[in-house]
Amino acid sequence: MGIEIAYWIIIAVLAAVALYALIGWRRIKRDLSLYEAAFISVSRPRQIVAPNGKVVQSNAAFYELFGQVDKPIPDLLVAETRGDLEVREQIEMLDAKAKNGLEGYAEIRIPGGGETLSGDDGSPGEIETQWRYVAAYPVKGWPGYVFWFVDDITLRRQMEQVINDQQNRFADLLENAPIGFYSVDGEGRFLFVNQMLAEWLGRTHAELESGTLRLHDILDNDGDFAPYSPFTDENIAKGEVTLKKRDGSKFVAFISQDVVPADERGGLCTRSVVRDLSSERAVARALERSEERFKSFFEKAPVGIALIDPKGCVTESNRTFRSLLRESGDIGGLSLIDMAVPDDRPALQAALGDQQNSGRQITLELGFHGGELVCTVYVTRMAGSDGATAGFIAHFIDTTEQKNLEEQFAQSQKMQAVGQLAGGIAHDFNNLLTAMIGFSDLLLLRHRPGDQSFADIMQIKQNANRAANLVRQLLAFSRQQTLQPRQLVITDILAELSHLLARLIGENIDLKMVHGRDLGLVKADQGQLEQVVINLAVNARDAMVDGGALTIRTANVTVEEDKNYKGEVMPRGDYVVVEVEDTGCGIPRDILDRIFDPFFSTKEVGAGTGLGLSTVYGIVKQTGGFIFVDSVVGRGTIFSLFLPHHVAGSEPGVVAVESEAQGQKDLTGIGNVLLVEDEDAVRAFGSRALRNKGYNVLEANSGEQALEVLREASERIDLLITDVVMPRVDGPTLVKKVRDSHPELKVIFISGYTEDNFRQKLGEDEGIHFLPKPFSLKQLAAKVKDVIGSELV
Repeated sequence: MGIEIAYWIIIAVLAAVALYALIGWRRIKRDLSLYEAAFISVSRPRQIVAPNGKVVQSNAAFYELFGQVDKPIPDLLVAETRGDLEVREQIEMLDAKAKNGLEGYAEIRIPGGGETLSGDDGSPGEIETQWRYVAAYPVKGWPGYVFWFVDDITLRRQMEQVINDQQNRFADLLENAPIGFYSVDGEGRFLFVNQMLAEWLGRTHAELESGTLRLHDILDNDGDFAPYSPFTDENIAKGEVTLKKRDGSKFVAFISQDVVPADERGGLCTRSVVRDLSSERAVARALERSEERFKSFFEKAPVGIALIDPKGCVTESNRTFRSLLRESGDIGGLSLIDMAVPDDRPALQAALGDQQNSGRQITLELGFHGGELVCTVYVTRMAGSDGATAGFIAHFIDTTEQKNLEEQFAQSQKMQAVGQLAGGIAHDFNNLLTAMIGFSDLLLLRHRPGDQSFADIMQIKQNANRAANLVRQLLAFSRQQTLQPRQLVITDILAELSHLLARLIGENIDLKMVHGRDLGLVKADQGQLEQVVINLAVNARDAMVDGGALTIRTANVTVEEDKNYKGEVMPRGDYVVVEVEDTGCGIPRDILDRIFDPFFSTKEVGAGTGLGLSTVYGIVKQTGGFIFVDSVVGRGTIFSLFLPHHVAGSEPGVVAVESEAQGQKDLTGIGNVLLVEDEDAVRAFGSRALRNKGYNVLEANSGEQALEVLREASERIDLLITDVVMPRVDGPTLVKKVRDSHPELKVIFISGYTEDNFRQKLGEDEGIHFLPKPFSLKQLAAKVKDVIGSELV
């Protein structure tokens, strides 16, 4: 009975145990299923690896990352890194630690683990780098088993890199910004100083942020300050202070500061910005000096400068401009257009109204003060930011004197052209007058006084001589007349002329002679010089209709520097000055510059030729002197003649031409004479006149024919008489060629021009003589007799 009970008890116990085991197994199976479902459902790769390296289990996320492979995570990661040794060592270390019961993790860089990126232009870019977070955990109760975690942390690392780059850029900007930054705590210790401020102070970050230096150690201010504030008043947040450098030098800075709580315990710190004012002050000083220099240049510029608004009114001007316009005060607001002469206003108005004149300079010539002032004006348009006209810059250059010089130069050219014309006309007239006077002399040889034709012939000759005087005036104006210069004493010349001048000017004019002492000698043609004085005296007489005084004074004058008078320069030196002053009506300003023009006269028609003053001018200039005139209407006129001093013996003498009064009584002679003249009448008269005096005359009408006559002549030629101006081969050229075969042949040049015209070509040839046209029979015979008569007698 007891055995049965024990048996059933055992069976009951076994049954209970079995029931309990069944319930526990079901519970374990359920737990295992739950664990497996949870393991598989994790969204990140997970894997359990046995001690022998075989995969026990991998979740779905593992296969999504690595593909359908059953390799352990360590092998796959080493493969992804292409066998990178460092990665292999990291993974082996994690595996070893996990098998020994220690967990660990690492972040592994997988190069080129992503897709190929495209560049901005669509071209292939760099392979994206990926990152893995790897962790290894030991499985408790399962020695050697390792639970591997893998996470893709590429996005996190990229975000960290972006944040790190931004932080680096911000730090670089903060450190190297062209402005200083610092922060101090409540005790004034530096918590932060950027690189720029450290450089300004000549210190390092470590030195400033070490805690040994405080804010007030770099301040140069005295007074009561809070430790953290550079200002005496804690309520002031910004202002200028003086900072000290390590070397003791100082600089002015502007500090803007905020004080904020540093922590929950009530500490303070500052956020402070520092601006170095040294460079700004230097720039400001440089700008101020530049403005001062500009104002100085603007005000003292030698040309007039004015700023003009779009309406043509002056806004600013310099001293030269105001001086040109004869304005001493402020002329702002005055219209430049109204200042110009009426005739020039349209051109100026057009220039200021040209809206397309951007940067292009317009040049104008404007008159002011009724034309007394002439300026060349350069106008440049200034455009505003919107392109509209903001105003104009005008530069003014006084060209009044230049304009006058241009007019005088044009007048001089005109006078020169007229002079050349007059000289050419005079040359032709001299040929005609030579023939008229010569043939008159030939007629007078046959018609003696008492003959009924004698008076007619003399009348012809006298009128020819009068015409010759007019031609001499033309030549004097053109400075081509033949002079007979010699040393003269001006005092003697004027003394001899005084009686003649007194008769010329009349009794109602008082003649005064004021002679200078120890006057120097001058070299001039006496007759021409006398003509100059007489012409000036006659002009003075005509200017004093109601009488007056005529004063002629002389003096020695030394000109220290070249004197410029209306464009004509008189060189420095010693001169004898002759002043002819009258008390007449004076010469108006508008005709003063024209008085020396040929044929210009204020007298009535028929009262003068208009050659008087032009002849005076020509004679004086040919003598080497200068003539100037000053006149005041209603008070009189002064003509000043400057004749250069002549040093006796400084120049060779000039052979004078004998006048008829000085002619020899016996003008006959013998010898062979070659007469070369292209004017038939002059040649015919000359050959007849010389034959009548006993000479054998050969004729040629050109230089070429003269050379042929010389080559074919059977007898020796004693004298060559040739005209200077001839076509093709002129006189000087002919003489040069003749000199090659006849070096001793004597030559007489005949011409209506001055002797200088051919002397310059032949030099100082002693065998050359000169006879000016027109000449008479006696003058021709006397000259030939003088040159060859003594040798052949």
